Amino acid sequence: MKLTAKIASVLSILGLSVALSTSVGANTSDDKIAERIKPLGNVCVEGDDSCGGATAVAAAGGARSGEEVYNASCAACHSIGVAGAPKFGTSEWADRGAKGIDALLKTAISGINAMPPRGTCAACSDDELQASIQHMMDSAP
Repeated sequence: MKLTAKIASVLSILGLSVALSTSVGANTSDDKIAERIKPLGNVCVEGDDSCGGATAVAAAGGARSGEEVYNASCAACHSIGVAGAPKFGTSEWADRGAKGIDALLKTAISGINAMPPRGTCAACSDDELQASIQHMMDSAP
């Protein structure tokens, strides 16, 4: 009788295994897998027409003013002089201004000392960076 019970137990385990594998296989169709691993978004480059209306939205924003860029990206360091950054509204900007806007822009683009390239505004255009530098230079007494 023990042998019969063992055989019945093994057969029921095999039957359960087959039933589970069939149901798991049904839940992992190719369409469901593709849905689970699809990208969350797309990256569109300005000027790429294959992105639909994304470029129109990017172009509509326009360039930010020097003050806007300063407030969003530069003030965190330049308002208090973090790591030797010239402070906004001080004569330090008059001294920097003697180098000329082109030299200052070049330094802002490449970074200097503790300031990373483009400061904290990797998305800023060169014109926006220049406008923010001009805004800081204009703050000098």
